[in-house]
Amino acid sequence: MADLSINFAGIKAPNPFWLASGPPTNSGYQVMKAFDAGWGGAIWKTMGIPIINVSSRYGAVNYRDTRMAGFSNIELISDRPLKDNLNEFEEVKKHFPNHALIASLMVQSRKEWHQIVTDVQNAGADGLELNFGCPHGMCERGMGSAVGQEPEVLQTVTSWVMEAAKIPVIVKLTPNISDITEPAQAARRGGANAISLINTIQSLIGVDIDHFVTFPVVGTQSTHGGYCGPAVKPIALNMVKNCAKHPGVQLPISGIGGIENWRDAVEFILVGASSLQVCTSVMHYGFGIIRELKSGLECYMDEKGFKTIDEMVGKALPNITAWEHLNLEYKIVASISDEKCIGCQLCYIACEDGAHQAIELSADIQNRTPKINEGNCVGCNLCSLVCPVEGCITMIRKDDGSKTVTWHERTEAQNIPTTFDDTLAGGLAHHVPHPTEALKRRK
Repeated sequence: MADLSINFAGIKAPNPFWLASGPPTNSGYQVMKAFDAGWGGAIWKTMGIPIINVSSRYGAVNYRDTRMAGFSNIELISDRPLKDNLNEFEEVKKHFPNHALIASLMVQSRKEWHQIVTDVQNAGADGLELNFGCPHGMCERGMGSAVGQEPEVLQTVTSWVMEAAKIPVIVKLTPNISDITEPAQAARRGGANAISLINTIQSLIGVDIDHFVTFPVVGTQSTHGGYCGPAVKPIALNMVKNCAKHPGVQLPISGIGGIENWRDAVEFILVGASSLQVCTSVMHYGFGIIRELKSGLECYMDEKGFKTIDEMVGKALPNITAWEHLNLEYKIVASISDEKCIGCQLCYIACEDGAHQAIELSADIQNRTPKINEGNCVGCNLCSLVCPVEGCITMIRKDDGSKTVTWHERTEAQNIPTTFDDTLAGGLAHHVPHPTEALKRRK
């Protein structure tokens, strides 16, 4: 039987599923209800100087039959007095001593950080999460992503916290940055014990085209919010992978962003996360989803022979490489099942107008099954993605696997420049100005 218990940077929990800081962790009542349901840990909704939130606060992107495929909020940190939060925090820890209870924090000055760290430690916190990711409201006040987007500032503030911290410190990173590994490395330099990512993505969820205001509407105005939910999972997975593979980070990672089922959880673990945080799907479906998350993960681990979470962490990382290292000799083509095809011809339209004209229609109007022109098929997968019938279009491997040629190998063999500097050295300098020179000309 798989063992779901974890030790994340010194924080022990009965399973890797933690509630992320947000509305589901706004009170002791909610956190205890979640722990009763089976959640392994919780990050309390960010505490600091209480603020006044607005109404309304949420917006969503619905895709076909999927509600809340993308979710956005303009809600800020806790609007409850710090004393109330700490009293309830302490009460929860007394009732659930073996669950991970982590305090999410956001203040400004060194003195304020020292004080609030001391306060939550006295309340029994197992760990601290520094909220350097909030992309709205708080960043305009010099907190949240205003810290997370400046690695030197993040390092400094983290070091302030470490001066007072006696328990593990997790730095929560903002995705609203060009290279997520830069603040991750700064967190390590500041002394952090772990990182968590991603926080929400700065966004506009949509526009009321009748009243000319974006959602969610507050009176007659709105503002940008933080985007989350299933739609952000691909971005989160990539950023977790980037941090997990970077030699300058080397910190435990708590994965966040669109986790809705056990498969999502497995994917985050395989690219480097050793604990998991969930918020939006709980707001959608409730605390009860933990039953499916735990049972699904246990069954997967038993099937694959994993005894512990640690055995799974990062298993996919060796197979993720740069584009130039991919095998150019690998060849697949599409194959359409005559038995399963319903004759909708979506694959033909997609390939004809959006890809490589590799699907043909029969002149016989009685035969509506499209045919693959293997000579034109580049194996892009588009047809299989648009096909509404599961398993109707499959991708069949055509090479024998005996040969591997990468882009670097092919360009070297053909003496093709592989970098911008190589291009300049090859005699194209008068045609392609260096980016720095181009900027100078604009000025």
